[in-house]
Amino acid sequence: MPLTDQVRETCRAIAESAEFVSIDVDRLGELEPGPAPDPDFVEGTPADVADFVLTLDSINFGSGWFPTLRKRPGLSGYLTVAAALTDHWRAAGPWSTSDLRALSSADVAAVLGQEPAHELMGLYAEALRDLGRFLGARRALDLVADAEGSAERFASMLAAGMPFYDDRGFWKRAQIAANDLALAGVAEFSDLGRLTIFADNLVPHVLRVDGVLRYDPALAARIDAGELLPPGQEEREIRGCAVHACELIAGRLGIPPRSLDSALWNKGQGPRYKSVPRHRTRTVFY
Repeated sequence: MPLTDQVRETCRAIAESAEFVSIDVDRLGELEPGPAPDPDFVEGTPADVADFVLTLDSINFGSGWFPTLRKRPGLSGYLTVAAALTDHWRAAGPWSTSDLRALSSADVAAVLGQEPAHELMGLYAEALRDLGRFLGARRALDLVADAEGSAERFASMLAAGMPFYDDRGFWKRAQIAANDLALAGVAEFSDLGRLTIFADNLVPHVLRVDGVLRYDPALAARIDAGELLPPGQEEREIRGCAVHACELIAGRLGIPPRSLDSALWNKGQGPRYKSVPRHRTRTVFY
């Protein structure tokens, strides 16, 4: 079964059997997605931009740790990481694949402005070393060429080649990497419309605040109190119900799920959504 079909089937099944999360179907038609964000990528040749996008997407996780990061003024955890990597890229240029394979947690922490002993820095270093090994002598655009015009094939290649991308049943980061390369204008995929939303902790949060997702009261209380959710049934239900709800919403609005995801993610940057805690799970998948 193709990767995106697996995601849709998995998430539909999760939504149908969920114990802790439900979809309020009466609210689906009332949702206002919000404006799509303007893509902002480092400048350079297409090959350099593609390398940057794939490098950033290889460390596009850690939301469960973000409250413990040293953030730049006015920026979220993700945007702090993205801005720091962009500054490094502009000042020092890209890491070669041999550089990636040699990175330590101290190296990554120095680039991102964080403490070397922070657990996330070790995971980021491991993810970047994985990327260096996976690429070998290739560059990101070589992977795009190997995908032969298919975002789904590109995502499948990442999921098969690097363990931190192999988010079974969701493949959030593998899908978003293909989407980001397309947004950056360095990859043309004919099947972008097959991508699902990119199941993280922000889009479900927006759906919850807007009344589309409803949580069991005990689960909601734990999230509102800032407790970490362990990986497992509850957080899978949150993500799975979000994917399935967005499939229904995208169908009603007549837009691709990936576009809906971008709009909801951008909407989630607003103060109404930032004032309410979202679920936090310490995982390498989002």
